[in-house]
Amino acid sequence: MNAFTAPEIPWSLLSPALIVLLAAVAGVLVEAFVPARVRRPVQVTLGLAAPAAALIAVAALWSGVASDGGTAVLGGSLVVDGPTLVLQGTIALLALLSILVVADRTDTGEDAFAPSAAAVPSSDYEELARRRGLQQTEVYPLLLFAVGGMLIFPAAGDLLTLFVALEVLSLPLYLLTGMARRRRLLSQEAAMKYFLLGAFASAIMLFGIALLYGYSGSLRYSDIAEQTLQVTGVDGLLLVGAVLVLTGLLFKVGAVPFHTWTPDVYQGAPTPITGFMAACTKVAAFGALLRIVYVVLPDLEWDLSVVLWTVAIATMVVGTVAALVQTDIKRILAYSSIAHAGFILTGIVALDESAIPAVLFYLLAYGAATIGAFGIVWLVRERAAGTGDEPGPVLGEATRLSQWAGLGRTNPVLAVTFALFLLSFAGIPLTAGFIGKFAVFSAAVEGGAWPLAVVGVLSSAAAAFFYVRIIVLMFFGGAGDGGADDATGAAPAAVADAPVEAPTPAGTTATATLVEKSAATTTTVVGSEGFAVVAVAVCAVLTVALGIVPSPVLDLIGDVAQLLP
Repeated sequence: MNAFTAPEIPWSLLSPALIVLLAAVAGVLVEAFVPARVRRPVQVTLGLAAPAAALIAVAALWSGVASDGGTAVLGGSLVVDGPTLVLQGTIALLALLSILVVADRTDTGEDAFAPSAAAVPSSDYEELARRRGLQQTEVYPLLLFAVGGMLIFPAAGDLLTLFVALEVLSLPLYLLTGMARRRRLLSQEAAMKYFLLGAFASAIMLFGIALLYGYSGSLRYSDIAEQTLQVTGVDGLLLVGAVLVLTGLLFKVGAVPFHTWTPDVYQGAPTPITGFMAACTKVAAFGALLRIVYVVLPDLEWDLSVVLWTVAIATMVVGTVAALVQTDIKRILAYSSIAHAGFILTGIVALDESAIPAVLFYLLAYGAATIGAFGIVWLVRERAAGTGDEPGPVLGEATRLSQWAGLGRTNPVLAVTFALFLLSFAGIPLTAGFIGKFAVFSAAVEGGAWPLAVVGVLSSAAAAFFYVRIIVLMFFGGAGDGGADDATGAAPAAVADAPVEAPTPAGTTATATLVEKSAATTTTVVGSEGFAVVAVAVCAVLTVALGIVPSPVLDLIGDVAQLLP
């Protein structure tokens, strides 16, 4: 009888993900055993320490991976190479900044989350929970579980690990989306849409994994890639399975036609969670997509190029055109993220080695600007009309575009910072966004996908309109500017957070009442504990630094940008 041989597991190579996942488990135990009065500071400390420690672990592994090119661990289930460390470091950094925004509370002591997410909106129980000051500290372990899944997702070396990591990162996000303090019904509707569409995407991806296993007899990327070089009579399984797996990944990045969840979820989710999803999820999903396309499917370029080109072009065009007609700042940023997904896809579709560092740099630049932008949206609030010299209570985020008019005069520092992030999204020189777009479009040209680069440049030029429109509105607009959303479309957002009023008198139209309520609110920048301000400041510094002196980061990424088979 053969003796059992214990596997050798290089725990140090798994340390970035292990640190975060163990911290998430510790967060669950904190919820169970730590007294409520000290639970929040413990969870915040744990939530900030875990991604910081993961970032340090990535730095500790860097020199070894840079010298030997990386290695496959756990029987090939995970691949720790240069791109893996770049992606894990980017996710850990962006998660740290996101958790700073999540942990922030206004000067009234409120955070972004409902005191009892399970309560029926507007119920007596919810009002009781609000009066008692209950807090949802389980947000932090949920975030850490999602970050742990994101750290594993781009490092997956087989399709089973890929699917498990997808579910680990997705399930907490479904819950977090429905936990907004304000506009609870909108938040819960967004969570339900995200869950249902995410479940469909996961099922489609799982079906594709089954077909690829049936084709190759293996779940490992390297084995599937070797099998694609063989002549078999079941190539249909390979093509259909590859398309279905790509569908699941394209859903997570918000590419057209799998983008329909993005604007609704971004708008309905708590704003700090929106920033976290928009930045970290996109980095993890594009990292996984990059490995699938470059390791598993390069020999299917001629078979899948039409599909990928069509998706990339449609994503850029639809994201840009749809953003032009939006009047809600979160929906504008949502469609902007869709357009950026198309820009990043141009680099991936090029199938050129220079595209790997370009995509990795773009993800860092886009993530920093995104977290900073949503951090500012979290601070810009509606304020109800006061009585006499007393200001009214602070309500929810002022997300209607018209409410940002004149913000540059009342809060110039905040408006200038937000303008910086918008200019980076637009790809204006001396910002990180310009370097990122230049890198991916150059890679597309070198890879022969110059038509994609042309579409990308034209889409970027068109997208500059709605970014500049917001900047002009902030610095040169006055009250009442902003377009059609000052009429009937503006009011519901204000009413959602307003106190319940008496029924509308007979003979008064509902539209007139809504406009009257909307006029009773003003826009203010709320004071806070300062966590979000720190995150926004760091994101602004990154956006400027990566735009002015990108060479050190590009060289650092380029030295290790080699995917293991």
